[in-house]
Amino acid sequence: MIHRALLVLLLVGCGSKAPPATPSPAPAPAAAKPNTVQLAGGASGYLAVGGKPGKHGAVIVIQEWWGLNDWIRGNADRFAKNGYTALAIDLYRGKTANNADEAHELMRGLPEDRALRDLHAAFDYLAKRDDVDPTKIGAVGWCMGGGYALALAVDEPRLRAVAINYGRLVTDPAKLEGIKAAVLGNFAGVDKGIPVEDVDAFTIALKTKGKDADIKVFMMQGHAFMNPNNKAGYHESATAEAWQRIDGFFARTLQ
Repeated sequence: MIHRALLVLLLVGCGSKAPPATPSPAPAPAAAKPNTVQLAGGASGYLAVGGKPGKHGAVIVIQEWWGLNDWIRGNADRFAKNGYTALAIDLYRGKTANNADEAHELMRGLPEDRALRDLHAAFDYLAKRDDVDPTKIGAVGWCMGGGYALALAVDEPRLRAVAINYGRLVTDPAKLEGIKAAVLGNFAGVDKGIPVEDVDAFTIALKTKGKDADIKVFMMQGHAFMNPNNKAGYHESATAEAWQRIDGFFARTLQ
């Protein structure tokens, strides 16, 4: 079932503090074997496969409002290097933004129902792969992608873990009841789009429902602090800690 009220909240925007749209290329690790794969319903994605034999965990990597660019592909490669099968979904169907105005228009023009269907297609694709344990599939997203990662967790009970990085939130108990995945959240204390009060309410709502949740607010950081192309807001040490939290979270839930 698609929760339209939740998805409407996701499309408010990543904010003007998001990084420039021309990222530096992130080289693929030697162990990764990335390629483009076609998914059900017309979607596609960037697949990065590590060298680990046998069935293992997988991660759906969800873009910011800029689209499936080099930084997102580089993050998929990073997960592959750590032993996961990683699939970065292309929600814009081949389009990327060159500036904030274009990013805003692409995000606003993204059909909500199609985006969630594409995420389900990504999950189903991974679940059917011979190298993936279908009980150990997670999702991670940043900004717009963080909101969609939460939407997938609400809508897909088979999802094992979800990492939300400064993505839009909901606190409706009926929607949160559907989450079966463990939840990790990295948020920014200086983020006008997602205030600390919203993060606190989200955390309380998850705990009240008895969900497995680990939420942290990086109080001195702003939106998109994890993206090195965000020259005005990137913070190296906070990013290192956020990645350490993500790595530990997926090691606990997907390995």
